[in-house]
Amino acid sequence: MAYTRNTQSLTDEAVLLLLSAAQAKAVAMAVPQCIVVSDQSAVVLGSLRMAGSRVLSMKSATAKAMTAASTGKPSGSIAEPVRVAIAVATDGAMTGLPGGLPIKFGGVLVGGIGVGSGTGAEDEEVARAALAAIGADAQ
Repeated sequence: MAYTRNTQSLTDEAVLLLLSAAQAKAVAMAVPQCIVVSDQSAVVLGSLRMAGSRVLSMKSATAKAMTAASTGKPSGSIAEPVRVAIAVATDGAMTGLPGGLPIKFGGVLVGGIGVGSGTGAEDEEVARAALAAIGADAQ
């Protein structure tokens, strides 16, 4: 019986590149954003609140990253009828708001990225640009 397993995790360089690429996309869109990157256990590895973004969007961006990391699916895919219950049950750590995407390589979940302060579509566009910058699976 094996008592260990091989795992993949984001490097510090990947976290910095995710934040930088997301910030660059947000600047190009003229939409200041809050950006959060977590590992596959939903532990925050890095974050950035761009000047001009909404301060409370850090909370939603964190919840989006944690949701994507916890479920392995986009945060916006949480079914509407259970969104409130999930938010209450997790004390706001999970959300059904769009803007959180899982970070996967070859289908292997390594984390989540959450973006908030724009529209849901803008948030997801910024997150997708970050994933593309590190060569992660497209969402």
